[in-house]
Formats: sequence, structure tokens, C-alpha cells
Amino acid sequence: MSRSPSSIAAVAALLACLAAPSVAQEAQPQSWPEVKCARYRKAWSDALAHRGMTGLSRDFIERHDAFLASGCTIKGDVCPRSAEELDLANMMVVAAMNAGTASTFPPFACRR
Repeated sequence: MSRSPSSIAAVAALLACLAAPSVAQEAQPQSWPEVKCARYRKAWSDALAHRGMTGLSRDFIERHDAFLASGCTIKGDVCPRSAEELDLANMMVVAAMNAGTASTFPPFACRR
């Protein structure tokens, strides 16, 4: 039984595709610290969208942004000083706990 060159080429191409590793890669599962940080980042964004920035100092926001930029890994040094900052910090602790993290996960601490 003879095969045409075009059918042989088609079969060869099909076999090459099946044997070649897939180009599309599955997304790597996130680690638990990455999941916690993503959830916390979303809660922070939602809280700011809801309440705004009134009463929040530049230092408070910058230190919190540094925490998020680190992937939520640096030791917390975001000290709420105003009533608005304390209210937001309390909201974030509750949001973090609702997201499955410990109450110690958020970066709020006043060290001296």
C-alpha cells in the first residue's frame, strides 16, 4: 500500500506535535503566603475605595505600601496614629481574619 508524500508529511507533522512539549504552561499554584497577601491586598484596596484617604498620613500609607510591595513579608511597622488610621487598621485586622489569616498578619505595630 503506497502513501502519498502529502499524507506522510501530515502524519509526520501530527506526530511531531504530539511528541513536542506543550508550549502553554499551567499556572504555578500560589503558596499560602502569596494567597494571604493577595487576599489582604484586595481587602486593602476595597477598604480605601470604600472609606477614602481622609485622615491617613503619608507615612502610614507609605509604610503600608512597602509592606504590600514586599509581598507582605516584611515585619510590620505601620503605626496608626490618627483615629482614622486606627479605624482602618482595625478594619484590616478583621478583613485579614475573614480572609483566613491570623490577626498578627497585618503590618500594624507601633514600636518604641
